[in-house]
Amino acid sequence: MRPLLIFLICFFIWNSPTYGEVQITLDEALGIALKSHPQLIEARENLHGAEAGTGQALAGYYPQISISADWSRGRSFLTTLENIKTTEVTSEVIYLKQTIYDFGRTSGAVEAARGNRSAVAGSLAITRQDLVLRVRTSYYLLLAAEKQLLATRETIRAREEIYRQAEEFFNQGIRSKVDLTRAEANLYAAATSLIRAENNRDIARLELANAVGIPSLAGRKLVEPSAANVALPERSGDQQEALTNRPELQRMDALNMAATANLKKVRSGYLPVLSGTASVGYADRDFPPRGNVWAVGVNLTIPLFSGFSTIEQEKEAMASLRAVAARRNDLKLQIEKDVASARLGVREAKARMASTEKEVAASGENQTLAMERYHEGVGNIIEVTDSQSQALDAVTSQNQAAYDYYVALARLDRAMGKE
Repeated sequence: MRPLLIFLICFFIWNSPTYGEVQITLDEALGIALKSHPQLIEARENLHGAEAGTGQALAGYYPQISISADWSRGRSFLTTLENIKTTEVTSEVIYLKQTIYDFGRTSGAVEAARGNRSAVAGSLAITRQDLVLRVRTSYYLLLAAEKQLLATRETIRAREEIYRQAEEFFNQGIRSKVDLTRAEANLYAAATSLIRAENNRDIARLELANAVGIPSLAGRKLVEPSAANVALPERSGDQQEALTNRPELQRMDALNMAATANLKKVRSGYLPVLSGTASVGYADRDFPPRGNVWAVGVNLTIPLFSGFSTIEQEKEAMASLRAVAARRNDLKLQIEKDVASARLGVREAKARMASTEKEVAASGENQTLAMERYHEGVGNIIEVTDSQSQALDAVTSQNQAAYDYYVALARLDRAMGKE
């Protein structure tokens, strides 16, 4: 029964699905994401909407033209005749209205709209950079999961070898059944770890596909990043570079501009509006009308009392302006923290890479010696099991450190406002 179970485990291991039909590089994954990810499409459409909002604000500079056609019939009291008469009027008139000067209402609205447009453009840049970080992180995590899967399969091979040896020793009466059952249990434990590792790999593939913006990777195999592409940037001036490049800070500047312009617009509510009007058309009792009518005029509107609404609007605009300034200061502190934290993450991962390299070499040699001792009949199963577990842990730590380094570099780029 046991040989059959071992055969099934090995069959499961060697026939696990592999992904090697088509390769995909990190740059290709980023290209797909930046071209067609739904989050970016939404951000671009929001920008188009903000541009349209700017166009709406600019409309205040242009004349407003409309056409009116009217027909009415009824009985009215005519003062000149001192009598009630039936009246019927048909008119077709073109109206034109042009604001001459509104003391900053239109210019404030335009500046606010342009500030909002710049803020939405900043949101688009933020979405791009967040998406790039997500794709890079998911890419590296999938590579780490695949490396962990390979390491687990190597452990199964080693434990299968020890199981065969323990079985041979037991059949020859050299070792007790304890060694055989422990070797068998170790092999099944490794098979369980393999199931977990494959599941983690499949989940990582789903996450990367979602980050790229496609349903699945469809059998694509990832390509290891080149060491030249993951060099640690210079430390000097990175805080200032981050404050210059981060789109979040640029977005805050745009929101500050919009809030300032909105305050200007609100304060213009205390001032008059001067506009000119003109109309030309036809009016008559019959249809179509034949009598020519026209009118020109100038209108001056002076606000006297609006129920304190303008005062409250000014208070609201000033509060919004102060809130934006506070958010900007808080964001500067957060950016400085992000850069420093990302730097520490890179340094820590790089140090772990150096230490785990030595750990892998030492644990690998220890596993080789322990297995050789067991094959020669002088070692024990506990010694072998411990060496195999230690070797697997060391390889896991090495893989994790390497890809943690890549992820830390990606986070440092994001903290500094780079894609």
